Amino acid sequence: MPFSLSTRWNAGRHHTGEAMLEEILGLGFDCVELGYDLRGELVPGVKAMLAARAIRVDSVHNFCPVPVGAPRPHPELYTPGAPDRREREFAVVHISRTLRFAAEVGAKVVVCHSGNVDMPSFSYDLLRLAARGEQFTEAYEALKLKAQIARDKRAPRQVEWLGESLEQLAAVVRETGVELALENLPTWEALPAELESEQLMQRFRSAGIRLWWDIGHAQIRENLGFINANRWLQRLAPHIAGLHIHDVAPPGQDHVMPPRGQVDFKALSFLAGMDMVRVLEPAPNTDAGDIVRAVAHLRAAWNLTEPETPSGEAT
Repeated sequence: MPFSLSTRWNAGRHHTGEAMLEEILGLGFDCVELGYDLRGELVPGVKAMLAARAIRVDSVHNFCPVPVGAPRPHPELYTPGAPDRREREFAVVHISRTLRFAAEVGAKVVVCHSGNVDMPSFSYDLLRLAARGEQFTEAYEALKLKAQIARDKRAPRQVEWLGESLEQLAAVVRETGVELALENLPTWEALPAELESEQLMQRFRSAGIRLWWDIGHAQIRENLGFINANRWLQRLAPHIAGLHIHDVAPPGQDHVMPPRGQVDFKALSFLAGMDMVRVLEPAPNTDAGDIVRAVAHLRAAWNLTEPETPSGEAT
């Protein structure tokens, strides 16, 4: 199977790693991404399943496993582009731990959120306007311009701080042999934006720092008028280590399974021939049958002809 499934889907309802992975195996997947809500109690079972060669781990989502003492699982507990120096230091420590854990479980890449520009969160106001059908009105465009001005003032310094954190993490990437991939996020405030990502890759690609393309996040950015998602995907494709695959109900409800949203997956069929990790990332409450149907839809859209592993029915 060319797809893996994120354990974000089911880690919250299991008490052993074996049970969590057995459920995923039952859908026909033989590979997973270990999500950022993987609790320490699940790790022994995961390692037992790996030792038995029952399943494979291709990617790990930072922070994983959940750091001891963390108030809750979250990919932005600490961010490497944060304006606060101590937070950046904590981010480097805990991302390093995730990279070393990823090496233990045989993963190729760690997915990482870089943080947000220290500015008001205009994106949620833009989403509310878009949901009311007021997208690209005079008020919408004025708010988007205000967001751009605020970001342009503060982002360059935080991109520098992100680069300083990546310089430190590059040593751990070399030590572990696991790539670190910066994920695109849906908001205007998120770091790094597409052009910033391209500039960082010019600096760090040889150090094993890559990008991670979330198809749903990119679609939301397009819906809000920030980017043309497919053009940026093609431009950044040489730097992309993997994909998060999910659909979007417009304007901004993501993590639904295709084809229940608006993403034109047939237009993304060129991704099928590229060397990258492909992870389905459904919301935790997603019905198993929707995941099985999503795989079938993607196989048809991307003209994948290898034999199906699943029986075709979800349990």
